[in-house]
Amino acid sequence: MNNFDFYSPTYFAFGKDRELDSGELVKRFGGTKVLIHYGGGSVVRSGLLDRVKASLDAVGVTWLELGGVKPNPRSGLVYRGIELCRREYIDFVLAVGGGSTIDSAKAIAAGTVYDGDFWDFYSGRHIDKALPVGTVLTIAAAGSEGSPDSVITNENGMLKRGASGDAIRPKFSILNPALTQTLPPYQTACGITDIMAHLYERYLTNTHDVEVTDRLIEALLLTMVHEGPRVIEDPNNYEARANIMWAGMMAHNNSCGVGRSQDWNSHNIEHELSALYDCAHGAGLAVTMPAVFAYVMQHDVMRFAQVASRVWGCQMDFAHPEVTAKAGIEALRVFLNSIGMPKTLGELGGKEEDIPKLVDVLCNGDGRTGTITGFVKLNADDCAAIYRMML
Repeated sequence: MNNFDFYSPTYFAFGKDRELDSGELVKRFGGTKVLIHYGGGSVVRSGLLDRVKASLDAVGVTWLELGGVKPNPRSGLVYRGIELCRREYIDFVLAVGGGSTIDSAKAIAAGTVYDGDFWDFYSGRHIDKALPVGTVLTIAAAGSEGSPDSVITNENGMLKRGASGDAIRPKFSILNPALTQTLPPYQTACGITDIMAHLYERYLTNTHDVEVTDRLIEALLLTMVHEGPRVIEDPNNYEARANIMWAGMMAHNNSCGVGRSQDWNSHNIEHELSALYDCAHGAGLAVTMPAVFAYVMQHDVMRFAQVASRVWGCQMDFAHPEVTAKAGIEALRVFLNSIGMPKTLGELGGKEEDIPKLVDVLCNGDGRTGTITGFVKLNADDCAAIYRMML
């Protein structure tokens, strides 16, 4: 196990009706004038936004609002939010929504107190300072409610990139599983896929003897395998929703990733798909992960065989571990398809003729130098081959 530092200060308020505590929690963590950041649609129609506003009013916290966040959140709205926060002397950002809304709120919080262009953080600069952020989560997927990470799409070139820093870990996150019960099955399945991707990205490691985190990841994957079909069959299953929501946070607050190298090539490769085609991130990962895993499997075939045996119940063949490894990758693919996720690039709107563009932006865009690095270093030819495997 490698040396590591781990700091995860987020206060979690979990359970039914906990959004009614929004005002109290904002006040507890120092907020006096809040930007409520959200997408629109369901948070407005369901009355959630009004409940949050009433909670803030009840404790005397002033608020302004900025809606309009879209999936694969855009830089343009971030710039608007930064300008609004500076002009109105906002001292706290409250995200009401899913991962896209939380990521956008984090970008606004970091950019507001930074003298340069907030995109510097998404080009490699570490985030050391930000306004405090809180969240009211409506989708179990991205794990942004407990993570130090944010992903934004820059409309200048449609570059989808990530930024990180403990300064943007939420001060508190409200997790009410009942808020996810109205999600369409496709969106629920996309969230489950994203959670599983966060776990696999940590499982694929070149660090030896990390049994504790291996077992944590396997347990959370098994939870997804058990609860995913139950919640697709019965969207009102609160207990299944609760387990998925907490697993989503655990999958990405990095408690499963400490002391080990991590991958993230599947995410990097998928980001180009959701940036170009504006597809759901989870749907893109469902197509990307099996292709990436099959391509890099021989790098450490026993790692793939181990997860195949422990999570997917495949028979371990020590004489021919590649057989077990392939069976595990296929089991993942079948599971994702069974909950309604796509199988091919074409189902995402992708085309073979777009592959050179996808590869160029992936490997060379925004200062990259021809490769992406994770479990395996991949060059442009490797990435093109992986995209072709998705056809």
